[in-house]
Amino acid sequence: MSSTASSVPDFDAVEAQVKEALRRCSPSTIEAALQYRRANDFSRLPLVIFGIVERYVDPALRPQLAAAGVDDLRVVEDLGLDSLTIMEIVMLVEEVALVTISNNDLRELRTLGDIKVFVDCRARGVEPPKPPKRFDSEAILAVMPIQPPFLFLDDACVSPTQATATYRITGEEPFLKGHFKGNPIMPASLMLEALGQLGVFHLLNGLVSEPGKRVDPGSIFFASTDGVRCSRICRPGDVLALTLKPKRIKAPLVTFEGYIRVEKEKAVSVEEITLTFGLVDDVVPSEPEALPIKSPPTSAT
Repeated sequence: MSSTASSVPDFDAVEAQVKEALRRCSPSTIEAALQYRRANDFSRLPLVIFGIVERYVDPALRPQLAAAGVDDLRVVEDLGLDSLTIMEIVMLVEEVALVTISNNDLRELRTLGDIKVFVDCRARGVEPPKPPKRFDSEAILAVMPIQPPFLFLDDACVSPTQATATYRITGEEPFLKGHFKGNPIMPASLMLEALGQLGVFHLLNGLVSEPGKRVDPGSIFFASTDGVRCSRICRPGDVLALTLKPKRIKAPLVTFEGYIRVEKEKAVSVEEITLTFGLVDDVVPSEPEALPIKSPPTSAT
């Protein structure tokens, strides 16, 4: 047998291997995996990953996978997957998709969408996008023009395509004393404010890229909103999980879409929230001019 013939994949063996690996997944997942392996059809990879994840998700949580915005689902917080289960998923994805995911890579893959994009890039042999930047409360306070007690971001995570954040309703917020008496509820208008603040933070972390310019923190203001839906009452103790994605950017306007979840439930969604902003020159501080070194005085002889 020639070396050329021996390098041709045995598709019968490939099919058997894929079917065995995915035997507990849906038939559509197996078929998508076979199409990928037969013809390097990268468009089938999202279906493969979705099907593998679905196989491990608790049946009670699987309805979330049928909802819109499934790529934003967090594998731990929203899908309830623990570290060992995530490792099982990763090993199965590696086996079927013929890619490698290191533990360091895995730490940055928080959502179903993150996994899909990473595996697709690895399968195509291109560099995956840089992981999002994470910010704690001190880093947020350092750049935000909005400050406590009117700041509703505890931490944030920013990438070119989206920003996420959390805010825990402590019950100590001053406005809760009157909203409502004996029945503290986070105002829906302030949940929209929280999404707007996340938009401000996204702007201040490089969302607008214009040579020699930067966004002026003092120039960002609310402009409009559209398509707002409130579907859950939020009370002290609830942790708001905010997600915001830019839709259109053309100075001096930026429009986002976003939503807030509490655990598995969507609390607020907004089709469009628009902010205005201004640009200023991005002046790089110059090095201080060195002072001339004076020679010490000489003593008289």
